[in-house]
Amino acid sequence: MAERKDDVPVGSAQEGVPVGYAQEYGSAVMWRGRVPMEPVDFTPDWGDAPRKGRCYPGADLLPLPTGEVAATASVQAGMHPPSGEPGSGFTLPALAGMLLDSCATIGRRLAVQANTDLAALPSYRTANWFRGTASGGGLYPCAVYWACGPSGPLTPGVYHYSTPHHALAPLLAGDVTGVVRAALGDLPAASRTDQFLLLSVKLWQNAFKYNSFSYHAVTMDVGTVVQTWRIWAQAQGMRVDPVLWFDEEPLNRLLGIEAEAEGVFAVVPLHWDGADPPPGGDGADVVADTDGGDAVARTGAADAAAGTPEVGDRPETSAGRAGPIDLPGLPGRPGPAVRYRDRERSRQVLTFDALRRMRRATLGYAAHRPAPAALHAAATPTAEPVPRLALPDPRPLTVDVRTALRARRSSFGRFEARVPLDPGPLAALLAASADTRFDTDAVGPGTPPLVKVYAFVNHVRDVPPGEYEFEPATNSLRPIRSGPPGEFLQRNYFLANYNLEQAAVVLVPTVRTSAVLSAVGDRGYHLVNATIGAVAQNCYTAASALGLGCGVALGFDNISYIEELGLTDTGEYPLLIMLVGHERPNPADFRYELV
Repeated sequence: MAERKDDVPVGSAQEGVPVGYAQEYGSAVMWRGRVPMEPVDFTPDWGDAPRKGRCYPGADLLPLPTGEVAATASVQAGMHPPSGEPGSGFTLPALAGMLLDSCATIGRRLAVQANTDLAALPSYRTANWFRGTASGGGLYPCAVYWACGPSGPLTPGVYHYSTPHHALAPLLAGDVTGVVRAALGDLPAASRTDQFLLLSVKLWQNAFKYNSFSYHAVTMDVGTVVQTWRIWAQAQGMRVDPVLWFDEEPLNRLLGIEAEAEGVFAVVPLHWDGADPPPGGDGADVVADTDGGDAVARTGAADAAAGTPEVGDRPETSAGRAGPIDLPGLPGRPGPAVRYRDRERSRQVLTFDALRRMRRATLGYAAHRPAPAALHAAATPTAEPVPRLALPDPRPLTVDVRTALRARRSSFGRFEARVPLDPGPLAALLAASADTRFDTDAVGPGTPPLVKVYAFVNHVRDVPPGEYEFEPATNSLRPIRSGPPGEFLQRNYFLANYNLEQAAVVLVPTVRTSAVLSAVGDRGYHLVNATIGAVAQNCYTAASALGLGCGVALGFDNISYIEELGLTDTGEYPLLIMLVGHERPNPADFRYELV
């Protein structure tokens, strides 16, 4: 296990960016099964829980179309697209369809299952509403904002995507895409468009339940959301390439959020169909009230009446930067901010020291994009040359992405081992998980794989029970330990909502977290967890396409898995367990679809 490291300078891959608190936090997460994270006596106040989304009172809503999904837009095409440039750009129906199938509230969970929230499901106040994208604890802390420029179909401005309504709430009028472009820095994808999706994370929305552990969970949610977009878009010839390294502060200011409570964790530049974006978008047509008031279209008369506002000093950050807040193109003016503010439902919002420290650590060097080869040092280790068990070709995932995403759910105790899993679906699940590439501004075609997948096989036809390492290049399994793993799996699981022995297989993705942080700095924690979140979403979606049950869990003893798989020397962190198998036939359920 990696030792705790504070402010350790990294090598030449990312000179000048220290590795700070993220190493300590990542180690604490790994050890939490044996050394609880503070506060150890924390109990969630369910009666004062926050909303599972943002609320902007007074903002209008613009209904969106549902968007069409072609029958040929299969999960297979979404996860394993052909190489080459994307063939088409986004349109309003395509963007609306992608948001609907990923983030919109599409139904209510009322099935009889083994999770701890079963008794609360019939009550409307504590109802469990679901969407196509997975979320840690079903808390959905991510919010989507669209910065729309002149080449788009709507009035230029900033729009919030309202998940319960499948609608857009206009929060600001005026082209501010230049502000987004400037925050992204020297990025070719940003210079070619004036359409951006901003993905923000509200910490309290998850921390009210998971306290200090929540930063680990919410950064995975970024990956599940973006990976759903990638699957959906790639299945229809489009691309979604997120950006994780950028100057976050101007974007937080644009959305009117406090950096320690919430932040923009990812930006997605969108290639718009037939668009030739004009230059500009520096906010020159917007006047911002830095005290949280209205942001309105700016005219010469209004500008003259307003004069030049005084600009306060930029607050000191963990990067030590300070100075006036200047909007690109408007020296001496504060940046624009949205007209409306999110209204918190909780009467009491708590803060946790670990979350504050992680925000400061990951925010401090957020704009220091890693060098192209920085992550080579964090590649997965090479497997030992021992005999392997060959798998058949992966079963094709022919179901269309919309159908698969709407059928996705967590199995919660419904696994049944009476019918073993065929090896073809197992190969498909392993390929979907291990082939996950979370391509970002730091991860490109030449970046080696960061994820390795291990399999604890319980009930798979023609595969003896045991523990295996999956080798994607040969579609084979390297034996690690023989014998049924069910007793180990159940003993090291914290909750009572799954019988792990009844799952056909338990997949365990690993990343060399400490090596990633040493290579690219604390902001790399977002990359590690977003990548693992993307793996989880791929596994869920593939299982849905195969008609199998699936469940993903974080409540296990990570150190026991490190010891069991012999990962102490490789530095691999097991970050999730993903259970897959057949479910009991004809389970009790009540259908409550909204779309």
